[in-house]
Amino acid sequence: MNSIEQRTTTDSDGIRPAEGTMRAIVQDQYGQTVDVLRLAEIDRPKIGDDDVLIRVHAASVHIGDWHVMAGLPYLLRVVGFGFRAPKAPVRGMDVAGTVEAVGKAVTQFQAGDEVFGTCAGSFAEQAAARVDTLARKPTNLTFEQAAAVPTSAVAALQALRNAGGIKPHDQVLIIGASGGVGLFAVQIAKSFDAEVTGVCSTAKVDLVRSVGADHVLDYAKKDFTQSGQRYDLILVMGGNHSLSQLKRILRPGGTLVPVGTEAGNRWVGGKAWIQAMLLSRLVRHLRPLASEPNQADLQFLTELIEAGKITPVIDKTYPLSEVPDAIRYLHDGNARGKIVITV
Repeated sequence: MNSIEQRTTTDSDGIRPAEGTMRAIVQDQYGQTVDVLRLAEIDRPKIGDDDVLIRVHAASVHIGDWHVMAGLPYLLRVVGFGFRAPKAPVRGMDVAGTVEAVGKAVTQFQAGDEVFGTCAGSFAEQAAARVDTLARKPTNLTFEQAAAVPTSAVAALQALRNAGGIKPHDQVLIIGASGGVGLFAVQIAKSFDAEVTGVCSTAKVDLVRSVGADHVLDYAKKDFTQSGQRYDLILVMGGNHSLSQLKRILRPGGTLVPVGTEAGNRWVGGKAWIQAMLLSRLVRHLRPLASEPNQADLQFLTELIEAGKITPVIDKTYPLSEVPDAIRYLHDGNARGKIVITV
């Protein structure tokens, strides 16, 4: 029997797992609509020597989950997600939960520890994760709040610190400040004592201001590239401005970091990010980001969270059975913060 086929009858909550199995959101073909996802009963994951088995309490949704679901841009398929269909049947990457078991080589975690981080397949009752992509859950966060952190906050941190070289008193512009990465970027930039300007839609101006932005620009009211204001560091998470337009508002010696945009090419993705990748070796101010989750950065973020400098913003929570609805809501662009899945 195929490992993602349903093995028991359903009840009012969906699938009723048999012993040795679990409920999970699975997918066996690419598609741009969420009907390619379904709640099913599958085998529990096995772990290797360097892995941790997690009892999932919460997971979060980010736009990468939609891209993997859709298989877009096509570059995702080429780099290893599966050419004709997803290699990994279970969706979800961000996770928070309790350690159930550890591999033979794992010494820093034990059963019962509360952890958060990334894995392959967090939209499930259990998930296996590499030990180097996990950290202990911040003590002042719930599992739901902790699940909202890993991918988005790590991307924001690496964009600002690693790619952007942020310094105290820098003038930082965050384009797409109301998104999952953007809301963390505003808070992290403030923790580095930068002066932060966020760009967002009219409906989300108050949200961006509430997380600490010094200035908020409504892109519907004015083209910020024509304002005359210049910045030391610009993060691009949205919009359709060209690199030449953005370079105009960059100070001499400043840095432009394209993190990714939704508008773009079906083959390789967002326009600004593509241009930056092609030109970054020739143009000194460009630093395109390819973020990589890791334990050290999760621990760094934990320190900021426990110091009260970062607070995850959660818009809605959905039960595991409603993951398709959660992904649809996020992709529609209406989210005011992170979308969290409770398990």
